[in-house]
Amino acid sequence: MKRRNLFGCSVLFLALMCLPAILGAQGTLADYERANGLRAKLQGLAVNVPERPNWIEKTPRFWYRKSVKGGNEFVLVDAEKAVRKPAFDHAKLAAALSAAAKEKYTAVTLPFSTFTFVDNEKTIEFAVGDSRWKCDLQKYACVKVGPVERRPQRGGGGGGGLGQGGPPAQAASPEFKASPDGRWEAFIKNFNVFVRSKDKKDEFAVSLDGSEGDYYIYRSLLWSPDSKKLVATRLKPGYHRMIQYIESSPADQLQPKYSTMEYAKPGDALDLDQPVLFHVETKKQIRIDNALFPNPYDISAIAWRKDSRAFTFEYNQRGHQVYRVLEVDAATGTARALITEEYKTFFCYSGKKYRSDLADGREIIWMSERDGWNHLYFYDGRSGEVKNQITKGEWVVRAVDKVDEQKRQIWFQAGGMVPGKDPYFIHTCRINFDGTGLTRFTEADGTHSVSFSPDMAYYVDSWSRVDQPPVSELRRTSDGRTVLPLEAADIQELLKAGWRAPEVFTSLARDGKTDIWGVIFRPLVFDPAKKYPVIENIYAGPQGSFVPKAFSAYSAMQSLAELGFIVVQVDGMGTSNRSKAFHDVCWKNLGDGGFPDRILWHKAIASKYPYYDISRVGIYGNSAGGQNALGGLLFQPEFYKAGFASCGCHDNRMDKIWWNEQWMGWPLSAEYAASSNVDNAYRLQGKLLLVVGEMDRNVDPASTY
Repeated sequence: MKRRNLFGCSVLFLALMCLPAILGAQGTLADYERANGLRAKLQGLAVNVPERPNWIEKTPRFWYRKSVKGGNEFVLVDAEKAVRKPAFDHAKLAAALSAAAKEKYTAVTLPFSTFTFVDNEKTIEFAVGDSRWKCDLQKYACVKVGPVERRPQRGGGGGGGLGQGGPPAQAASPEFKASPDGRWEAFIKNFNVFVRSKDKKDEFAVSLDGSEGDYYIYRSLLWSPDSKKLVATRLKPGYHRMIQYIESSPADQLQPKYSTMEYAKPGDALDLDQPVLFHVETKKQIRIDNALFPNPYDISAIAWRKDSRAFTFEYNQRGHQVYRVLEVDAATGTARALITEEYKTFFCYSGKKYRSDLADGREIIWMSERDGWNHLYFYDGRSGEVKNQITKGEWVVRAVDKVDEQKRQIWFQAGGMVPGKDPYFIHTCRINFDGTGLTRFTEADGTHSVSFSPDMAYYVDSWSRVDQPPVSELRRTSDGRTVLPLEAADIQELLKAGWRAPEVFTSLARDGKTDIWGVIFRPLVFDPAKKYPVIENIYAGPQGSFVPKAFSAYSAMQSLAELGFIVVQVDGMGTSNRSKAFHDVCWKNLGDGGFPDRILWHKAIASKYPYYDISRVGIYGNSAGGQNALGGLLFQPEFYKAGFASCGCHDNRMDKIWWNEQWMGWPLSAEYAASSNVDNAYRLQGKLLLVVGEMDRNVDPASTY
């Protein structure tokens, strides 16, 4: 559900055009000019703002870029020596590159944001446009070394198994996968699995049940480490839906273009994957009983145990309420469940799943919300029993950074650890496998981004809040103490330009006990004696939380506020990164959008600030936020009076399968219609602008049409 620009114009710009008049804001030409020029006005006024550190291979040294007056500079730090200095002579490098490229660069306007040290840090390599450059830092000479290597772009479309796109063409010269010992080659012929000896003297089929309608996939072929066994996936194709596009104004011709894209939608019949085991020397095919994985939405890539005793895969059942880690005995083909997650709502596979197999699968680290909060568990991989819960408490694990098998420690990110503080702030921690030794490496009241040295002996802690400019420090892991202060952002010029931080505001949710967090943007020229209409920026997609937590010198919401509004953003119930109960509000209920919590939050602000006019509230959003923006007018018309909805997934039956079945469930039920903006369009009372890009490849444009 990615935000994007439309027709070269931002969603915000289009909202600027329609919402002021509807809500009664008296925007003048000067207001619009100020709003439009705000980014340029504030750009570069915050200095000494550091970017993420880049550790140099396996050394204790790193570099980072920071903002300075007029541009940026690069800094090099030696953690062991506690020395900080320029990464190179910026003026000399600018002169050398200007001469070589026949362009004009200065010490603070070098045309790259990242680089790589080579030749024992005597040379750097970087990209400018489509070209790669190398600059000698001894002689300060720069040469162009070739074109930038571009990674091929991946296409869009829906979910499913390994064989999306129909049965594979049978090539005249098939591809071969060699066994680890080099004796055998596996390949697909006539939709079946064949094996031949490396010298091509012995070739035989190990399967005979493949056909156009139920075929084996070449890229699924996987040899066991001992080269005696082979696994392949047989795939039965489902329904491959195509959606149609008309590009009305192509750049390269006068007439429109027609195109199609594969795009699975909720309820579509999916490809069905079935792993099959082969014993190569006996030419034996072993079918695996699928009782533990009967109805897959997805079966993950297969992985062999290093000793070839078994292979594993993960099974996500259609509907996302059952998730299993399965292990198949390589001798018998018997499958067993190592880990099973079952929920009345959903297992959040798209953001709260983590697994690390240790000791060749005899131990497993696993992430789960089974106790109501997202935590880590330590499993015995032989018995499938939980040895112990590693992390616990009314807070959540946000990500795992590293598992140290030798020291039996886990390094992870967490949210909500500090009572009374913003539960969305991220902190970095370490804990032992047995749940002891919980250590937090970040204590400042803000959200943290931590980068460890390759040997984990040092780390850079960078933190900020929306109302606190960034601070960056080099610290020692052993005791958490500061080795070297790196940067403390200076915003004096920003403040002189009139910048003011957004206000963080909290109120209680519909349950009367859970804090709801949001931010408030006021015009830079603000008069508390006036009444200000309110605009809410909404994105209530359950895959995350969206209210900004880190410092930024500019926000698009501030530009909108300059037209005479108070602009807000809030995370209601049904979004992620809180408790399982908080998240579950979205289940089969995307039409809810967290509105009961949002409206209480608005009312709490209005009770504190008389200038906050909740008789004039507008709402705007894009993609899932487009669905929410229109949903506000349809389901809460007594509160929201105007809406701007762009590229909305207005009916969850018409949008991509993987996102919508995750939250709305399968099989399709009456709840889909209940949450549909299309089915509920008759409820519209307020003023609405719908916008859609005709070539939107994220949400089917038909949803808006």
